[in-house]
Amino acid sequence: MTVDKNRLLLIERVLLLKSLSIFEETPETILAEIAHLLEEQEVEENTTIVSEGEIGNCMYIIFRGTVKVHKGKQLLALLEEKDFFGELSLLDAEARSASVTTVTDCIIFRIDQEPFYDVMESCPEVAKGIIQILCKRLRTANQKIFELTKPSW
Repeated sequence: MTVDKNRLLLIERVLLLKSLSIFEETPETILAEIAHLLEEQEVEENTTIVSEGEIGNCMYIIFRGTVKVHKGKQLLALLEEKDFFGELSLLDAEARSASVTTVTDCIIFRIDQEPFYDVMESCPEVAKGIIQILCKRLRTANQKIFELTKPSW
């Protein structure tokens, strides 16, 4: 029996998507559609993937490696395998709020905005997943702002 490497790759991509909080409620049939949209990229260490201020039109998923999210030299987050970034750019084409640079050699998957809109229209679970992630991140940001600004008296 011969093994279809592309089929295995599709299955691996679906499993990767299913492991992400943003897609955990999305049916496998829809994940297979999204998996076809993924563009695989190998990125060397110390490469800037996203630059603060540039207009965004895609989201990235880290398959292998580590990236840092930063504003100038200030580190905001370290992201690793099965993390994602740029999800706001799936909803609007606005300026990126931070830069993302590889810490190690990475394999990442890119999802572009326009084809992703088509998937969101046909599957409300995808839009719901994005909304839930954005709400969680907004709550976290609000908590950090509160902690930084609360009076010490």
